[in-house]
Amino acid sequence: MTLTEENYVDLAEEAIDELKKMKDKKERDIPIVSTSKIRNLLAMTADIYNDVLNVRADKLPAEVVGRIRYLKIRFVYEAGRERSVRNLVEKAKILECLNKIGESKQRYILFSRYIEALVAFRKFKGGKDE
Repeated sequence: MTLTEENYVDLAEEAIDELKKMKDKKERDIPIVSTSKIRNLLAMTADIYNDVLNVRADKLPAEVVGRIRYLKIRFVYEAGRERSVRNLVEKAKILECLNKIGESKQRYILFSRYIEALVAFRKFKGGKDE
């Protein structure tokens, strides 16, 4: 999956819609990721985003690239701790998106907007937290 300015909003909405439709083996609804959990993921992303905006070049410095790689580890860790986060990471293809950022300032900004769109659609369509 490749994020673009034209598709990231639609991809975020599709991912949340898919999460809402998920059923277990007994056809019971699988709880969607909580708004507080998804907002924590956004906060980790936003912390790097603020530094990325201050980079003047199109190519990110090694220190920022390292933080993005660590962000991937944090997503993996959170996905391992909680099934609802894993479902989000898989349906939204978050790890794939992180892998494609590389040293690109623009791709990270787009990724950050994608995560923000996921949070927005989760809040708008997700219903109440349990």
